[in-house]
Amino acid sequence: MDGTVVVVTGALGALGRVVAEEALARGAKVAGIDHAPTQTPSPTTADLLLLGGVDLTDAALARKAVDAVAAHFGKLDALINIAGGFSFETVADGDPATWQRMYALNVTTALNASRAAIPHLLASAAGRIVNIGAMGALQAGAGMGAYAASKAGVHRLTEALAAEYKGKITVNAVLPSIIDTAANRASMPKADFAKWVSPEELAEVILFLASDRASGVTGALLPVSGRV
Repeated sequence: MDGTVVVVTGALGALGRVVAEEALARGAKVAGIDHAPTQTPSPTTADLLLLGGVDLTDAALARKAVDAVAAHFGKLDALINIAGGFSFETVADGDPATWQRMYALNVTTALNASRAAIPHLLASAAGRIVNIGAMGALQAGAGMGAYAASKAGVHRLTEALAAEYKGKITVNAVLPSIIDTAANRASMPKADFAKWVSPEELAEVILFLASDRASGVTGALLPVSGRV
């Protein structure tokens, strides 16, 4: 990925950090965008730019951040939409506002970042968008309604963008099962962690889809379920 300019949203989270670090290790120039604030001053090197405090549910702020990345590095080749959220609530007993919140965190962030990135990706010789869907959105279980519905929206967004930009930008999504993170271990302490997919395993697939080697893949919803 030498010289490839990659934007990673949700870059300060458990998966985002691993993807950003692995992309850097492969020679990419990486811009991390996150809602959480970065250190002051934000770390910036020739290959790394971190933009914290960015609300990607706001289309104008998303565009400002993505345009800043393109201006800083002179181009943009790939967008990896990792920003998102999770909530476990039953339909009858949960808060109806959770449905709007899940849509905003998972669909609207990916939509706004993609719309902001598309003009720059069209100028790239190999424009890529990689989204994070969910195996749980293929068939929702109890307590997963709002989350699964929002991730199903990510799947449909992926397919629509792939169709609209076929031959110009590849657009794909990875569908993890349970990602092996500290937060997930804390919430499910009796689970068999060895069955879960690691952030490193998921990063391998994400960065393949963001690379030149994936030029023939678009519109794919690729399960990365680990051993679940």
